[in-house]
Amino acid sequence: MASSSSEEGNHKNASSLIDELQFDMDDDQPMVETSGAEKSLSLKASAEQSDTADEIWRNIENNRVRFPTNRDDRREGLKRTTTLKSPPGAEGEVVVSTTDDSSKQSTPTSPTGTDGGGRDGESSDKEKAGRGSLENKSILKPSPSVGTSLLNLVNEGTGAKASGTENGSPSMMDEAWERLRSSFVYFQKKPVGTLAAVDPSAEALNYNQVFVRDFVPTALAYLMKVPDPEPEIVKNFLLKTLHLQGWKKTIDNFTLGEGVMPASFKVMYDSYQEKDVLKADFGGSAIGRVAPVDSGFWWIILLRSYTKCTGDYTLAEKPEVQKGMKLILNLCLSDGFDTFPTLLCADGCSMIDRRMGIYGYPIEIQALFFFALRCAQQMLKQDTDSNRLIGRIERRITALSYHIRNYYWLDFTQLNNIYRYKTEEYSHTAVNKFNVIPESIPDWVFDFMPLRGGYFIGNVSPARMDFRWFLIGNCIAILSSLATLAQATAIMDLVEERWEDLIGEMPLKIAYPALEGYQWRIVTGCDPKNIRWSYHNGGSWPVLLWLLTAACIKAGRPQIAKRAIELVEQRLSKDGWPEYYDGKKGRYIGKQARKYQTWSISGYLVAKLMIENPSNLAMISLEEDKKIEKPRLTRSASWSCSSTLLYPRIIKSGNFQFLASQ
Repeated sequence: MASSSSEEGNHKNASSLIDELQFDMDDDQPMVETSGAEKSLSLKASAEQSDTADEIWRNIENNRVRFPTNRDDRREGLKRTTTLKSPPGAEGEVVVSTTDDSSKQSTPTSPTGTDGGGRDGESSDKEKAGRGSLENKSILKPSPSVGTSLLNLVNEGTGAKASGTENGSPSMMDEAWERLRSSFVYFQKKPVGTLAAVDPSAEALNYNQVFVRDFVPTALAYLMKVPDPEPEIVKNFLLKTLHLQGWKKTIDNFTLGEGVMPASFKVMYDSYQEKDVLKADFGGSAIGRVAPVDSGFWWIILLRSYTKCTGDYTLAEKPEVQKGMKLILNLCLSDGFDTFPTLLCADGCSMIDRRMGIYGYPIEIQALFFFALRCAQQMLKQDTDSNRLIGRIERRITALSYHIRNYYWLDFTQLNNIYRYKTEEYSHTAVNKFNVIPESIPDWVFDFMPLRGGYFIGNVSPARMDFRWFLIGNCIAILSSLATLAQATAIMDLVEERWEDLIGEMPLKIAYPALEGYQWRIVTGCDPKNIRWSYHNGGSWPVLLWLLTAACIKAGRPQIAKRAIELVEQRLSKDGWPEYYDGKKGRYIGKQARKYQTWSISGYLVAKLMIENPSNLAMISLEEDKKIEKPRLTRSASWSCSSTLLYPRIIKSGNFQFLASQ
């Protein structure tokens, strides 16, 4: 046993470490105001409308994605080409080429500097002029709430140019497309993905690999690209990752499930075989040595997006693709000891890939699980084997939606109910089904919860409710229609009411609030990368902009997304497209953030493409399944319903239709 003096010394060392790591991030300084000329430019009217709002909505309702053709001939001058030249890659790194006819690949060198506009290599005078205008823009514009309706959004979007020039940033979209193209990874002369980041100022580590979850916004960007989508890289990625799924996966003499998809892969030159080979990571090289639960779900969702965009059903109907889907689904639907329909996960199994207390049944994984089940339900071929699997999927979808909508949902009314819970209840008549102790409710929730609004909390398990807000899970719940119309409206209400907390100066908070002090030490294990208001612990991630934008459009609140996009456009390119931002308001570039992060670039592109053409939403959204029964309990002040429904035990039977207030 350690002596008391040793324990005291260790405590002092830990306290010293915490004091060094957790710097002040209150961000109370006011933002610099802009000149009248800048304000007038930001309010300038957009180009003439080409389509009516009714036509746009008809496209969305019919799940038909329409890409501009002849009417966008005027945009030919805006088509982007990559002329970057890359030096030879470092030894042991992925070799990447920016042209399809290259036989070898080298990691492309990112532009030097932090202005986001400079770039090594040749460029046209027009590009230099555009970048110069961004470099000279040193004063930040204020970001008032944009109170436009969806009709105004459609009017602006359909008349705006594809390059995104309508917001006073004619070169930002062009720069984003160029940087995205320069991150391509080639295998056998075909593009198969993009590097996680191209930051020459930092060690490569695993950022020189193609991550499944990271590639999703890049894939969507090329599926939505105007005037001509480029689905080839998406198809190649889907097939290569499917090939890797078939590998034998062993970590420390333990074999993983057959359906596990890789977290990432890289292209390496095998000197023995004298050719390029793929090397996959199934979690064995990850910091926490945890298999990625979300990779398989994202793969199924992306397959559906590809099919929806191209109309190419032959890929999804290939026997090997059908088998890959079934392996993922059988892995998730296998029988076990669970009494819940949710999926049990370890910490670090998703985008939050470090210890952050999300073990159990995290909302991000449950929402992705639901989304993937519904996508697979549409793509599985009708045969005897598939019909049995489809039946299991339908039963799981019904149970999962009921569980999440009722037990994960939190608003002012439900919070008050939990606050008054009795404990130690037995039998099926128990109201406090998970025996949650009311005293375990954190103090911050009572101040954070507005009268209007609500959200799906982070985790629910026996005697435990994680009340933290996680943006990914809530946005995916809206896109997959796991959230009802009323719940989607309430989530948008919450984002507006708590804008400073959840969006801040640089969108968007991945989780709220941050873990601090004793809680940070216990939950994260004193993780120096996840200090308060940094990285996964309350950090702000620009990549999440595309998810928020899609959710806002689906919920009929595009003005929220537009306001967030305006914030991003003030700094993201100028700061060098960083991975994340630190601080309570997201004001500072992350302490360990990589510059020229690929999904920060693609997340911005997808958000812009969806705002300009809302019909793109159909690629990444599912309509409500009418067969799934809605929850009977009222959950938010934003629901239009009778007050008698506040007492569920009085209701014996019957279905109720809840409508969100306008």
